[in-house]
Amino acid sequence: MSTETETQGGGAPKLKLGALTALVVGSMIGGGIFSLPQNMAAGAGAGAILIGWAITFVGMLALAFVFQMLSNRKPEVEGGVYGYAKAGFGDYMGFNSAWGYWISAWIGNVSYFVVMFSALAFWVPAFGDGNTPTAIVCASILLWSLHFLVLRGVHGAAFINTITTIAKLVPLALFIVLIVFAFKVDTFNLDFWGNAKLGSIVDQVKSTMLVTVWVFIGIEGASMFSSRAESMKDVGKATVIGFLLTIALLVAVSVLSLGVMTQPELAALKNPSTAYVLEKAFGPLGANLMNAGLVISVGGALLAWTLLASEAPYLAGKDGVMPKVFGTTNANGSPAASLWLTNGLIQLFLIITLFSSAGYLALLSLATSMILIPYLLCAGYSLLVAKRGEGYAQGESSGKELGVAGLATVYGVWLIYAAGIKYLFLSMVLYAPGLLFYLWAKKERGEKPFTTAEAVLAAIVVALGAVAAYWLATGQIGL
Repeated sequence: MSTETETQGGGAPKLKLGALTALVVGSMIGGGIFSLPQNMAAGAGAGAILIGWAITFVGMLALAFVFQMLSNRKPEVEGGVYGYAKAGFGDYMGFNSAWGYWISAWIGNVSYFVVMFSALAFWVPAFGDGNTPTAIVCASILLWSLHFLVLRGVHGAAFINTITTIAKLVPLALFIVLIVFAFKVDTFNLDFWGNAKLGSIVDQVKSTMLVTVWVFIGIEGASMFSSRAESMKDVGKATVIGFLLTIALLVAVSVLSLGVMTQPELAALKNPSTAYVLEKAFGPLGANLMNAGLVISVGGALLAWTLLASEAPYLAGKDGVMPKVFGTTNANGSPAASLWLTNGLIQLFLIITLFSSAGYLALLSLATSMILIPYLLCAGYSLLVAKRGEGYAQGESSGKELGVAGLATVYGVWLIYAAGIKYLFLSMVLYAPGLLFYLWAKKERGEKPFTTAEAVLAAIVVALGAVAAYWLATGQIGL
């Protein structure tokens, strides 16, 4: 599988299958997998966790096939979650998809910095839980180092991401091999269906959903860079290959850990919990190995997500649904304005973590809630494409792909339900301000901003955002 880039017609170099697959795997495998044993056990027993993974496998596989299908049937639509939402549901929904995806990406990066320096605290206690003054200063230095690396060119950064993706898989593979030898069936079977504190099986399964979606955010990584890909067919292949490799690692890490420590023990661990699982099995050497692996992994994921986060406003700016300044690139082909905005906000939130009690789990839940609507819109668009038979040869059946698209759509609705009303309202707080950017973009182009239906939808988003903001201010809901 080639990881090289190729220049066509003297233009920007094009990403090949290997680089695209690395973007998918690199963006999905970050800090989340190293915290997975504790994150999953915090609200569920072994049985519910297995059910949660089964639902996630079917749903996310359907979503992976959706991205593959759309790259094949609609090769002219570029920009992944943004492009598909815009093509299917108009400018305003396309903007919201780009906006939600972008916010999810940079809030996710804040959580990556926190968990990375929390892991480094294993050797440097001054980093604490990843949000001490020392940790924030060092995180800021790393943030702006990545910023200037990406400013030098997206394709060079993508190549470095490929190298770090390979490097991060080594400690994870070693963890799985070692845990197999430490696995005890009796430990795994203890309170298999949870206990009274965890609630019903349905409640336990629901508790796993935001965590499982969080570790799969990035499945759309190749489609987000479809405009830079050598072949649209490679976009679909990279998505499915990346998904299958990643879910194998994720399930192994979370399920095998339940055979080393009990659910209450795992739930009580600090993150990154894989370090403490391996420490229980093999002593301090195991903890050192996993903490080092996390630092490498999160470093690579931060690079992948710096690329992905800046790409969303750039694509929307190019199409005129974000202000045009964000649709510009520098001499190296990097979306400079988008990068400055994105990393400026990450810097602001890193400073806020000094004073806020919101931890890693709260940040990842908020980041995940922001991407649920873009995923649902992509699934909905694939349903429309299959139903209309768009991109199909004469006489070619769309029945199979219609079924997959329908399954992905149902999964998207289930995820919003499983996340709960709290995170739906919190996401509206962040969606509502986007309206100002959308109106700015439409004014620049001298276009009418809304259809009647879009105006009603915008009013609902703003109203829900205002209610949720009031609830936040009065303490009725919180992170």
